[in-house]
Amino acid sequence: MELIVMLTYNDFTVSDAAQIFESCRNSKACYWGFKEHPLPLDKMKRLYAEMKRSGKTTFLEVVAYSEAEGLAGAKMAAACNCDILMGTTFHDSILQYCLEHNLRYMPFVGKVSGRPSVLEGSIEGMIAEAREYIDKGAYGIDLLGYRYVGDAARLNREFVSRVPAPVCLAGSIDSYQRLDEVKEAHPWAFTIGSAFFDGCFGGTMLEQIDKVCDYINPQTL
Repeated sequence: MELIVMLTYNDFTVSDAAQIFESCRNSKACYWGFKEHPLPLDKMKRLYAEMKRSGKTTFLEVVAYSEAEGLAGAKMAAACNCDILMGTTFHDSILQYCLEHNLRYMPFVGKVSGRPSVLEGSIEGMIAEAREYIDKGAYGIDLLGYRYVGDAARLNREFVSRVPAPVCLAGSIDSYQRLDEVKEAHPWAFTIGSAFFDGCFGGTMLEQIDKVCDYINPQTL
């Protein structure tokens, strides 16, 4: 499993994201990203370029639900030379754009609304939706597991075990108890953003990142 460090708070990129990355670039985390708002595009490009120079895999997560907003987010990710576009509600036009621009696409499933986002829908329905998107060519799925209005731990376990593609558990992983549940579900990756800024794992940003990496993958100790 991989930790994706999100330089975000309440689903918005923090204003000092570049400085925070600089202070943590030598952490154990190899996957880094942030959201499509509110940094200007030129600052986004510079920050992603720094991440790439440091050998990081890069993510842009778009918290938007219309086709136009999702496509705009995909174009933003391509302009920033991102590796993976996360989020958006699935549309064929967004998938096609990603395929044409060497972007791996991991859309949301279920009924997603608000910012911070909330997830609704049946587990069976979301699994069926995910399989449809993967069959069409999506790389994987961005599952807002702990934003789910139902049994999040059950959703995470069943979804990861039954969806034949990379699954990222995104949002509100803010305790060691939830990390234990993440380990049980064993997704491809998971995100942490706000919880690091709230100090949920104890210590500086760098110390928290390394603690989580060691907790999830003890062999890195």
